[in-house]
Amino acid sequence: MYLTQSIKRAAQIVGRQTATDDHGRRRTWIEFVDRVARLAAGLKEAGLAPGDRVAMLALNSDRYLEYFFGTVWAGAVFVPINTRLALPEFEYWLNDSGSRVLMVDDTFLSVARDLDGRMASVEHVIFVGDDPAPLGLRHYESLIDGMAPAADALRGGDDLAGLFYTGGTTGVSKGVMLSHRNLVSNALNVVPGIGFNEATRWLHSAPMFHLADGTATFGVSLGAGSHYFIAGFDPVAACQAIERHRITNSLFVPTMVNMLVNHPRLAEFDLSSLERVLYGASPMPEAVIEKAMEVLPRVEFIHAYGQTECAPAVTIMPPEYHVLDGPLAGRIKSCGRAVLSVEVRVVDDTGAEVPAGTVGEICARGPNVMLGYWNKPELTAATIRDGWIHTGDGGYMDEDGFVYVVDRVKDMIISGGENVYSAEVENAIYELAAVIECAVIGVPDERWGERVHAIVRLSDAAALTEAALFDHCRQRIAGYKCPRSVEFQTEPLPLSGAGKILKSKLREPYWAGRDRQVG
Repeated sequence: MYLTQSIKRAAQIVGRQTATDDHGRRRTWIEFVDRVARLAAGLKEAGLAPGDRVAMLALNSDRYLEYFFGTVWAGAVFVPINTRLALPEFEYWLNDSGSRVLMVDDTFLSVARDLDGRMASVEHVIFVGDDPAPLGLRHYESLIDGMAPAADALRGGDDLAGLFYTGGTTGVSKGVMLSHRNLVSNALNVVPGIGFNEATRWLHSAPMFHLADGTATFGVSLGAGSHYFIAGFDPVAACQAIERHRITNSLFVPTMVNMLVNHPRLAEFDLSSLERVLYGASPMPEAVIEKAMEVLPRVEFIHAYGQTECAPAVTIMPPEYHVLDGPLAGRIKSCGRAVLSVEVRVVDDTGAEVPAGTVGEICARGPNVMLGYWNKPELTAATIRDGWIHTGDGGYMDEDGFVYVVDRVKDMIISGGENVYSAEVENAIYELAAVIECAVIGVPDERWGERVHAIVRLSDAAALTEAALFDHCRQRIAGYKCPRSVEFQTEPLPLSGAGKILKSKLREPYWAGRDRQVG
């Protein structure tokens, strides 16, 4: 199994079809493969050796896609960097990975300048923007222009393909080592599950550094579909791209779905080409997916659950279970069943599998599971035990194999000895029409140890009172699960680069100076 096989096949079977279209800069699959091979030649001419790391700090573009395949064509390892890190985190990722090349676009030129002298291993900074390269930097296109195509290094199997760092927004980052086999296995799992094929027109709107969108980076290429790009998610920009390019498929994480379906201009755009929307990366509030199904009735929704360490897909719930009535109703609360080559089970604290319907930790096993954490053998051994990766997610499985995620284990609130899953409380709060965003966290409480605290952003500051929110929750969930306190905000809640609400950041002021810190 090797990643470049997919693009060679695409060039062979649909060579004149669009591979990439970035705001009118269109390239066919034949042209794409040629550029990838010449990019690999340019990297090798710059001194890149097999196994060397190439980092990318940039917004979405066609060059980002070329970077993934060109890096491994050269026999090197890609290191996509989260665009929302602080300067010390950028420095840590580059130095920990040992990256020899850093590619940056216009948006992150200032970061590259600030990092000058702080990058221990970086020898080349490459500019991937459209303008001429700033003084002292080499332009990305100079790695391609005039180069003879390099032979494919043909690294594959358990050879390292990419380092995907995770945890930078919640603690010390961990470099997840994903092999060619990991990423190709994931692509083979999702192509039938999501329905990628030669007619697919995928919009990269979620950040390309994140493996949620990476599912399409390799899956759409394996299916010989076409890639389209916007620099980053914006509801209007996404709708304009869907309308202009007749996009058939895209990924929107739950926060993006929420912004999209509640946008006042949504009805202005022709979204009739959109066939399937993939969502995942964080829990989807039921009220949000129900509204999405209402305002986009022709779109089929697919829920994928996974994590970076699993390359990333573990389960998929197909469109037929996104119904509110009939014999399949109720499955919408699930994240689906195991993808083709993955085993899933739910275990207790001792590692023993628990009966159906019992909450425990979700574990997975298969060819998609990472090689381990870079330079962290002890953490690797603690996470992968007897071949099973322990996800850190709490959930249960029903008798038909459907998996229900209740919360991150670390986000579970223990109040008065009772376990409260924040996602369940958030689902209840999202039913209120005035709620745009919410996050439920545990905060210190002298009597209960932790109390359930809700942080809510409203569409209208006067649209909801604390008392009304409490009363609404009491009618829907057990009393011990209901918020004991609420904080209304006017500003958007903090998000990670992948669009997840940063509960760790929301918890910080409450737990500062406390002996017990919720991670």
